[in-house]
Amino acid sequence: MTQIPPSQAHEALAADTFRRSRGRWRIFALVAAVAVVLALFGRFAKPSATGDIIARITIDGTISTNAARQKVFSRLIEDDKVKAVIVAINSPGGTTAGGEELYESLRRLSAEKPTVSVINELGASAAYMTAIGTDHIFARRLSIVGSIGVLYQHVNAGKLLDTIGIDLDKVASGPLKAEPDFNEPLDGAPRASLAALVEDSFVWFVDIVAERRNIPRPTALALADGRIVTGRVALENQLIDALGGETEAIAWLESEKGVTEDLPVISAWPLPDEGFGWVGQLLGGSARAALGLPAEGPVMLDGLVSLWQVGTNP
Repeated sequence: MTQIPPSQAHEALAADTFRRSRGRWRIFALVAAVAVVLALFGRFAKPSATGDIIARITIDGTISTNAARQKVFSRLIEDDKVKAVIVAINSPGGTTAGGEELYESLRRLSAEKPTVSVINELGASAAYMTAIGTDHIFARRLSIVGSIGVLYQHVNAGKLLDTIGIDLDKVASGPLKAEPDFNEPLDGAPRASLAALVEDSFVWFVDIVAERRNIPRPTALALADGRIVTGRVALENQLIDALGGETEAIAWLESEKGVTEDLPVISAWPLPDEGFGWVGQLLGGSARAALGLPAEGPVMLDGLVSLWQVGTNP
């Protein structure tokens, strides 16, 4: 029998050990990959309930139009497992179009399911427009409610531009195209045009407040001077129906709308993050920082808005 030299035996043993070790690492890598996939699936899979539920729509922050949110409303209407919808509101308002979209969506939803809104810290302007789209409104005693109205803001930077020696000029197809210029005061025909725009939206807002809250239009108009009030004062003026939060809203659904007791409340909006959405959020935050905007929070809105403002924040 040929005897293998010690050096070759050692090399063979090392090679065999390496092969076994490499095989174990491959198995470990495969198991780790499967674990990561399962973890991601568990993290990002949308929660579901096997039985009847109450759905919760959360309206938080500045309101604008949203196509994905509209699809959620359509699914809630079609889903027979959804027995009622709670709209949780904490918002200063936003664009008039965004408020109108939410109001109209909630009216369609209310025709099919019981709906109730809960104003938490803040439900003003377009957020109050949203609330009145539901069947019943709750707010905390010290919630901020109201600010019924519409505004268009204009900044006249003419003096600043004169100081630094910048002159602006333009060629437009009509006298009101791209008016008002931000280097001129808001007056004359541009002001009258924008005033008509604001008034048209404001009239519609007051009309739906009077209709939905079942109060005379002169009374609704008197409350629509832009004021904000506490939940207690809002109740006295019929702007809301009762004081309370989600617990009281669920009790109302059970006692007044015949919703089965102790149904689970499942969040339907906003949608959970899917896949690697955090990458988009990170890039979005970086883009905001590059533009000198805060990493989080509202951004100034252009155009016609129904918004309650605190200081310089929208």
